[in-house]
Amino acid sequence: MQNRTLGRTGLSIAPIVFGGNVFGWTADEKTSFQLLDSFFDSGFNAIDTADVYSAWVPGHEGGESETIIGKWLKHSAVKREDAIIITKVGFDNNERKTGLSAKWIAEAVENSLRRLQTDHIDLYLAHKPDDAVPLEETLGAFARLKEEGKVRAIGCSNYNADQLQASLEVAAQTGLGRFDVLQPEYNLYTRSKFEGPLAELCTKEEIGVINYYSLAAGFLTGKYRTKADTEGVARSYRVGNYLDPRGLAILGAMDTISAETGARHADIALAWLLAKKSVTAPIASATSLSQLESFKRAIDLTLSDEMMQLLDDAGAGE
Repeated sequence: MQNRTLGRTGLSIAPIVFGGNVFGWTADEKTSFQLLDSFFDSGFNAIDTADVYSAWVPGHEGGESETIIGKWLKHSAVKREDAIIITKVGFDNNERKTGLSAKWIAEAVENSLRRLQTDHIDLYLAHKPDDAVPLEETLGAFARLKEEGKVRAIGCSNYNADQLQASLEVAAQTGLGRFDVLQPEYNLYTRSKFEGPLAELCTKEEIGVINYYSLAAGFLTGKYRTKADTEGVARSYRVGNYLDPRGLAILGAMDTISAETGARHADIALAWLLAKKSVTAPIASATSLSQLESFKRAIDLTLSDEMMQLLDDAGAGE
């Protein structure tokens, strides 16, 4: 497995990042430990989480995912220097506004470090834009964390092309460190949020890209074809949004490729992302060891130009 350099961060990451939003939600602590052990045993090395995961679960406060990762780091045979920990700050927690003020970032990072049981975060991301706080204040807060050794690299999530460009300009004008990584929503179904100006900017500025919802909340596994299929599913409200003619056309294209190659739908969805030059490493979640196998199969799956075109065409028109 060949690692990829994440933009200008100097971080070397395996081609797929584990999405830690499931830890403490659809994967309990024991299962999460098993998944992380198997993930690292397979040669992968990066975990994505956030301080707000999983505040949406009744009785949770946010930070549950970080806490499980921290416990695993403490008891795992994996050395801390061999694990790349990615977490985020600034997403509203239920009714509580957080944002990207210097004061909140300074407080939030200490909470994340405590839960993760580590003295540094490898990649710290602004979870979403905060129009109420000047970019200079946010970038300054991140710069201080880097100077203090609490954070190795910084990035942002859910920024559009204009917002990312503005952040780059402020960084250049002030001499503050810039965002070197973007985490956008991007998959076979959701294309317009990243493709075009944003992807072009990332390529031009050598910004690493780790996209989320790579499997479209599980829709791209191919097991959801009707509304009835989504009943009782943890993210049924999300999966149902993909059940339209374009979504079914994408599944049809994947059916064709699956019949030709023997690959499973999740493998195809990840392989399509891995083949995109603007993507460094997609983020994908798993709640069972069998689902983790898809990560390895995707890396070994090569889609022909014709297959890539078939998938591109099926998902066009968003």
